[in-house]
Amino acid sequence: MSDPTTATRIDFIAPLTGVLVPIEEVPDPVFAQKMMGEGFSIDPLAGQLVAPVAGEVVDVQQSGHAVTVRSEDGLDVLMHIGLDTVALQGQGFTPLVEQGQRVTVGQPLIDFELDFLATRAKSLLTQIVIANSDRVDSLSPKSGLVKAGQDVAAEVVLAGESTNDGAAGSTAAGVAAGAGAGVAAGAAAGAASAGGSDTAIAEVIIPNPTGMHARPAANLVNVAKDFESDIQLDKEDESGSAKSIVSILAMALAFGDKMTITATGPDAQQAVTALTEAINGGLGEDVGTLPSGTADTLATPAVEEPSQAEPVHVTDEPRSGDPNVLLGVTASPGLGIGRVVQMRQTEIQVQETGEDPGQERAKLDAAIQTSINELGALQQRLVNEGSEDKAEIFGAHQEILRDPELVNQAQTGIDQGKSAAFAWRESYTGFATQLEGLQNEVLAGRAADMRDVGQRVLETLTGQHREQAELAEGTILVAEDLTPSDTAQLDRSKVVGFATTQGGASSHVAIIARSMDIPAVAGIEARALDIAEGSRVVLDGTAGKLQVNLSDEEIAGIEARQQRMAERKAVEDAAKDEPAVTTDGHQVAVVANIGGADDAREAMQHGAEGVGLLRSEFVFMERPTAPTEQEQADVYAECSRALKPGQPLVLRTLDVGGDKPLSYLPIPKEENPFLGLRGVRVGLEQPEVLRTQLRAIFAAAGAGAELHVMFPMIATIADWRAAKAIFDEEKAASGITTKVSCGIMMEVPSVAVMAQQFAAEEGCDFFSVGTNDLTSYTLAMDRGHPKLAAQVDPCNPAVLTLIGQAAAALHAQGKWLGVCGGVASDPQAVPILVGLGVDELSASIPAIPSVKAKVREYSLEQCKELAAQAVTCSTPEEVRSLVPMDQD
Repeated sequence: MSDPTTATRIDFIAPLTGVLVPIEEVPDPVFAQKMMGEGFSIDPLAGQLVAPVAGEVVDVQQSGHAVTVRSEDGLDVLMHIGLDTVALQGQGFTPLVEQGQRVTVGQPLIDFELDFLATRAKSLLTQIVIANSDRVDSLSPKSGLVKAGQDVAAEVVLAGESTNDGAAGSTAAGVAAGAGAGVAAGAAAGAASAGGSDTAIAEVIIPNPTGMHARPAANLVNVAKDFESDIQLDKEDESGSAKSIVSILAMALAFGDKMTITATGPDAQQAVTALTEAINGGLGEDVGTLPSGTADTLATPAVEEPSQAEPVHVTDEPRSGDPNVLLGVTASPGLGIGRVVQMRQTEIQVQETGEDPGQERAKLDAAIQTSINELGALQQRLVNEGSEDKAEIFGAHQEILRDPELVNQAQTGIDQGKSAAFAWRESYTGFATQLEGLQNEVLAGRAADMRDVGQRVLETLTGQHREQAELAEGTILVAEDLTPSDTAQLDRSKVVGFATTQGGASSHVAIIARSMDIPAVAGIEARALDIAEGSRVVLDGTAGKLQVNLSDEEIAGIEARQQRMAERKAVEDAAKDEPAVTTDGHQVAVVANIGGADDAREAMQHGAEGVGLLRSEFVFMERPTAPTEQEQADVYAECSRALKPGQPLVLRTLDVGGDKPLSYLPIPKEENPFLGLRGVRVGLEQPEVLRTQLRAIFAAAGAGAELHVMFPMIATIADWRAAKAIFDEEKAASGITTKVSCGIMMEVPSVAVMAQQFAAEEGCDFFSVGTNDLTSYTLAMDRGHPKLAAQVDPCNPAVLTLIGQAAAALHAQGKWLGVCGGVASDPQAVPILVGLGVDELSASIPAIPSVKAKVREYSLEQCKELAAQAVTCSTPEEVRSLVPMDQD
């Protein structure tokens, strides 16, 4: 460390008026882990950034959100306004200086619209970082409120040996010169000093949607610094050092730019390989397809249909080994016999160039608002029909259309002379393509929703609405995918089933199909798209298959099976109020998953013995403000009164985040929201929301049902203890004497792995397994991902093993385990779950009679034998083969 009596000290004057925040607390690892350098952060209270030091402006980012000033002592001071603000494409920012300009302390650099950014940025925290921190001995930030241009924000002590070392800043100085001559000279010097070292070269294309801004640039520098070789980046007439973040930022590398990497030194080839892989991988950002056209902009070739008199011919090798049987996964059970209608997307023609940008923006705004109104009407219709689950999907679609990034990107295109339709299509298809291309991002499955709402707006803009084919009775639809909008509006009297080559058992489309009782198969073999229009087929949603080329005799046999299924359903319905008891006397509680009081009343009509999952978020959805405590209490009490006195009502606390946002409960935009703030984490982050809900629950405790509260997304003992402490405080304050138990919704594998520790926690009365999320997190697959959804099967032996472990741990403590995920309604899974020790099955309302009937078919010993075999299987298919499908 430098001698403090001789080292140079510099006071950094506050560049913003606001509150100083330690950079380690910034919610971005690139800054918090000081990958960009030493620094500090300010939470701004005013919208002007000024120079903290005197010096030269060496870079102003094209989007206006960041600027770098080189001090007279050679420090490169990068100032980055907000987090993820590069995505705003310059909106809200007005740069007041340009590259090469000299500035004095306190001179304004950038004006920015504080209120505008507050509603669009992940965070307003503004980072002040010394990019060449190797020249700094120490940086000591102050604390508290500072005023721009007046107060000292930090004290910097320079490293004595480099205070006047011109070489240290040569690369950045070359960038500031504009033509890159200094950089080229630096590169030449590096090559000369290497003395005969190897040289390696590679070309890459920048895949980052918002270009090489601060975060990916910092990650690139960290990769480059691992190598001894000199590494230069070149784009046309601009160059920079891969080891200098200022150099990289000054190159203004945009999405799709071609760049050359040149390394000279002893590890040149390794360096080029590592940088190429890192850039192609996105440098910490999710990246999708590069701009070379998308599925929505390319024409779809016509499929020649064979004569109706000829047998159906389908291409590709059949997975089943039988060319007449096409396999997929069950999306919605049931059996449909009918004739094929192929649903093919038609390309909407748009004009690229636009008229006056103001008029084009007005067109886009009007089309978006019209679409939001249409979605709102569809949502309300579904609510009126008692389909709250389906309604929530279209509430989420409205939120997509309000997404500022989606709209801003389209408006940027309009400002560049594009038509509203062209700019909108480029925006939503670009986002959808990125989602579809993600490998480790659980949001990938939302691409279908993005295309659905995007297409809706595009039709409104162009007037080219999709023709609604006149469907005959007995129609079976075949498509690459159906949108949630398409599915919700199917005429159940005409459509007897559908099959899609994309999607999975837990997609929005599958959820809607089950609620409408339409047989459906997802992930069907692609050769299904070659089946001729009008071909007679049988769609078996329960078995997940589609059969073609059936003889009249075979069809007659299947129709007879349908009749037997109807008769069996009648028998099951007649016994719906009887308990679910195995042949040797073991009783299993069969309860319902509901979304409101109407569902609770319907569940009673189907023989439910209570409610195993009340999705409380329905109270919070589609409102401009949060429900009051009294409003919540009234709803919970109404649900309770709909049940029989003493029946269980398991109420899940607010489960938002991920793909379920609330406009009035802002959650910072996250790169991976399914692994971020969702479920109980939101309640712990904003405890008054959780406390209000708990007070409402306790106020409803005497309404009739026996209340149980469960917290979603518990992952650690600390999560549980923090949530339970709030529960205990509010219960004590309420003064109620009615018993209200408390438990965990087991969705995260860590709870199952540590089931013994969780079960031993005081006050933890039960687990209820959310198998949809548990399966996704266990397999690291999004259940809505078009390429992975078919593999997300809760009958995977890994998931069943976790459930069995949890049941054993709870039973050892005298506590109970329920399953409230979709697998509780799966007839093949029911006996296995019972054998694993599941005490309660919380099923979809229509499935309750059949779940009860399935329990009655087996003895407990048979169930235990099946469970013991299931956890030793290797695949879900092997597990399912243990429980034959009902053949009637």
